[in-house]
Amino acid sequence: SSQTRTLSFFLGGFPAWETTQLWSAVPLCSAYLLALLGNLTVLSIIRAERSLHTPMYLLLAMLALADLGLSTSAFPTMLRMLWLEAREISFSTCLAQMFFIHSFTDIESAVILAMAFDRYVAICHPLRYSSILTNSVTIKICVAIVVRTALVQFPLPILLTQLCFTRVSKLSHPYCLHPDIIKHTGSDTRINSTYGLFVLLSTLGLDLLFVLLSYLLILKTILNIATWRERLKALNTCVSHICAVLLFFIPMICLSMMHRFGKHVSPQAYVFTANLHFLAPPILNPIVYSVKTKPIRRRILRMLCQRG
Repeated sequence: SSQTRTLSFFLGGFPAWETTQLWSAVPLCSAYLLALLGNLTVLSIIRAERSLHTPMYLLLAMLALADLGLSTSAFPTMLRMLWLEAREISFSTCLAQMFFIHSFTDIESAVILAMAFDRYVAICHPLRYSSILTNSVTIKICVAIVVRTALVQFPLPILLTQLCFTRVSKLSHPYCLHPDIIKHTGSDTRINSTYGLFVLLSTLGLDLLFVLLSYLLILKTILNIATWRERLKALNTCVSHICAVLLFFIPMICLSMMHRFGKHVSPQAYVFTANLHFLAPPILNPIVYSVKTKPIRRRILRMLCQRG
């Protein structure tokens, strides 16, 4: 326990940016500010427009909150490392960052599943949509998402405190992830690895499975629609959500497979895939939804015209 209290890790860097660390912080800081600006704009528009207080936009607000939490959990240590060259992070801080990164990742995954269910009901059962998905039901879904995340993620840092870390370790990423941390212990990690795999499969794995099932049912319904114009109109309502699914799940699956089975994968591949998974959705989700969602797009254009 005394080793655990004084233990620290060294964060991994950006292999291609080692010689230009200060200049590399500029685009990274810009990306973080863009993520903050985009998601806060979406939240403020949904809050201000009473007509947007519907299940679809409440879930979109929850997605924006998850993106804010994810980017705020990951970006600060990256900027601190590039600007100040401060790579060392204490064990307790690392565990806290790991908990929040994985928690907001799970929340975003569950919200994407809830949004897939929303699209399924809207397309497959349009006449029953208002009775199935009410605002109160949507709020209960959001609360259930947070409770599920807390229950499955809370044991992860507790289990890590039971391990013995006897040497200074350099992590693969500029932030702390559970599969990365357990690589650097001399203790038996079977319990940690098994529970980590259980969390991954029971949250992100199940969410992805049900998202795919939802879209299979949606596709079946769309193909039964008479005209191509109606099919395209129905499919167009899902485009922004499909982009969110692809942005979130594809890098996540690649990163998980690399950590568990890619023993000879280059550090550049680790860093690129992890950064794509944790940094791309908070930046791109607000852009996609602003472009593809008429009420949000119109409100943004109205705000810009008024300022102009």
